[in-house]
Amino acid sequence: MTETKVAAVEEIMDIIHNGLKCRTSGTTGANAESSRSHAILTYSIKHGGKLYSKMSFIDLAGSERGADVIDTGKKTKQDGAEINKSLLALKECIRALDQAGKGNRLPFRGSKLTQVLKDSFIGKCKTTMIANVSPALSCCEPTLNTLRYADRVKELKKDKALKDRKADDGMMLAR
Repeated sequence: MTETKVAAVEEIMDIIHNGLKCRTSGTTGANAESSRSHAILTYSIKHGGKLYSKMSFIDLAGSERGADVIDTGKKTKQDGAEINKSLLALKECIRALDQAGKGNRLPFRGSKLTQVLKDSFIGKCKTTMIANVSPALSCCEPTLNTLRYADRVKELKKDKALKDRKADDGMMLAR
């Protein structure tokens, strides 16, 4: 990850285009062109070193089923395993937030993805999730899984104890 100071919209667009060029994609059994990595773009508004606002756009690579990558190479299988690992870590964080109680640990250290997304789930923030789904019958199972995942995020309860705590990697909840 890199942080770049910008002063004009054109500079932001250049950063986005360069990021898209660096993003890994490949062929799987399910798609001719599939994201093989997550993409994160964060805008921070700072003045005098003080953070005033932060907005993150996150495009999560889709989960990979073993059946979808069976006829592909070792690298594709490895990428799929890494994608699944990070998405599972995210799911564990969501579950922990949902069941937050005194002394509960929030497992944001589970992956680089969850470390980056931590601020989107705790602290004084608002989080919006956009789920991409397909009406095709062949996509029924992944669409249902995506909708279940989005519903789980939607139902998260923003606890006052979470909002008032600073985000740190070994965070424990106190009520």
